[in-house]
Amino acid sequence: MDSSTDQDYKRFKQEIFQLTGIDLSLYKEEQMRRRLTSLRLRKEIPTFQAYFNRLKEEKPLLKEFLSRMTINVTEFFRNRPRWTVLENKIRSRALTGKPISVWSAACSTGEEPYSLAILLSKYYPKLNFSIVATDLDQIVLDRAMEGAYLGKALEPLTQEERQYFTEKDMLYYVDSRLKQTIQFLHHDLLRDPSPGRFDLIVCRNVLIYFTEDGKKTLYHKLSDALKPQGILFVGSTEQIFNASSYQLRSTDTFFYEKFV
Repeated sequence: MDSSTDQDYKRFKQEIFQLTGIDLSLYKEEQMRRRLTSLRLRKEIPTFQAYFNRLKEEKPLLKEFLSRMTINVTEFFRNRPRWTVLENKIRSRALTGKPISVWSAACSTGEEPYSLAILLSKYYPKLNFSIVATDLDQIVLDRAMEGAYLGKALEPLTQEERQYFTEKDMLYYVDSRLKQTIQFLHHDLLRDPSPGRFDLIVCRNVLIYFTEDGKKTLYHKLSDALKPQGILFVGSTEQIFNASSYQLRSTDTFFYEKFV
């Protein structure tokens, strides 16, 4: 990239922050710049400055930009063996009789929070648990709130787990009682305050897109949002180095506990 192109993108980052509050400098630049360049060129927009001017004027284009910033790769009970570890932790907590509060951060189209609700319902039959599910992308949040999936999406589920879905017009809809345990919120992980304090936070396959400074900011925020002895469940490539500096300790692969 020549210096004029670098300056064009640098100014774009500053203007996007002023417009949306999103700090692109905390995302890995090569990945984000490549993604947004591809999007811009498909619209035949010659520069980032011209792209920003269009974003200010065209709400559909701004929505597309926000959606393109996030990578929405998800499925029900993704990486099932790790969910088995989580189930053991939930089972132990349920024996105490205490309700549990959960944050599904960057929940995408809803498979993760609904997986959590299905799992929790096994040990909290009165559904005395609460889940807050958040995402930056309003489009995927709307899909999550609808709770409608193609049959292929249900393939990872057991027969017992499929009881929470009802088929209608070739789509499978999440049971209304299960949906009532989840509150969906629009939320920027880096900018917005945490939506509460929780016994369990699931934040998987998100941290890999941030710079080291972005990760540190997020680790502190997630730790602050955990209650004492609360659990943080991260993705398969997201080991937290120097976890103790965030008042966390590893309890299993991809699981951390708040120790104060």
